[in-house]
This record gives sequence, C-alpha cells and structure tokens, in this order.
Amino acid sequence: MLITHDTRCALDAVVDLVNTASDDESAETEGLADVAALGEFVRSHDISDVGVLTERDLAGVRQIRSRFYEVFASPEPQAAAAVINELVAAAGTTPRLTDHDGYDWHVHYFAPGASIADHLAADCGMALAFFVVAGEQERLRRCEAPDCRRAFVDLSRNRSRRYCDSRTCGNRLHVAAYRARRKEAAG
Repeated sequence: MLITHDTRCALDAVVDLVNTASDDESAETEGLADVAALGEFVRSHDISDVGVLTERDLAGVRQIRSRFYEVFASPEPQAAAAVINELVAAAGTTPRLTDHDGYDWHVHYFAPGASIADHLAADCGMALAFFVVAGEQERLRRCEAPDCRRAFVDLSRNRSRRYCDSRTCGNRLHVAAYRARRKEAAG
C-alpha cells in the first residue's frame, strides 16, 4: 500500500491523538489536559492553518479523539467506515491541493478556516479511510499487551505487529513469559 507523506503525517497525528486519552479518569494521565497541551500537539505535528486555540477547540478535539478511538477498536470495516464517514461529513470536508511551508503538492481535506477539530477529523479521517478502502482496516490496531491499549498502525509487510512498541510492551511480555517458563522448569 502506497502511503503518501501527507497521509503518513495524518496517520501519525491520529495515532498520537488517540494515545493522548487517559486510560482512567485521572487528569494526571490526560495528554490533552489544557489548551497549552493542545497547542504543543499542534506544533509537534506541524499542523498548518490553525488559529488561536481555545477551550472550545480543546473540547472539540477531545470529542473527535473518542470517535477515532472507536475506529481503532472496530473489529469490522463496516463499523470503522461508519465512524469515519460521520467524522468526515461533520467536518465539512473540502478537498484542495496545496504546496505550503516547503512541502510538495498534497491534499488538505479540511475547509479553509476550519476549527482544529474539523481539521483533524477531515485529514485524519481521510487517512484512515484509505486503509478501509484498500481492505487494510485490520492494520489499525490496539496494542495487545494486557496493560497497554495504545493505538498504532501496523505497517509491517506481513501484518504481524502486535504491540505499540516492541522494545517496551513486546519485550516486557516476552521477558515475563521467559521468567514464567524458567520458574516452572525450576519447579
């Protein structure tokens, strides 16, 4: 599957956005705790055409974040497609070609002057839509580690990635399994 630069940037943004959600109701683990955190998210993902961010923007982004969570948790393409369709339609998608900030020509799907929530819903929604259309929705995954539910996109050739990060979650589970086998063998 060919993934263009702008689609890859949108995929990275949506994965990071979904992963800002706290696993519990604690404000301490909320990745978008305030407007400043949203501003940092926008800067770190080099999201263009964003004006001054407000509490309303923060609420809107948190709302679409929960919808994107549903896409990554969807076992069937039909369920993922329904959520993506709702997000993209509500954002008022307006595809247009642009070549800003030193990037080659690419497509923005959000309308000029759109809110950051609509911007993310349109661009990230379309990036996820490409996976559903290509029959690759199964690549939109949640980490299989029992204590981690982070989202990721499995871009491995054989669709075999199981963990958000093999150096942390994957390695931790393999070490635990190894220790359990040794303990059992020692009897």
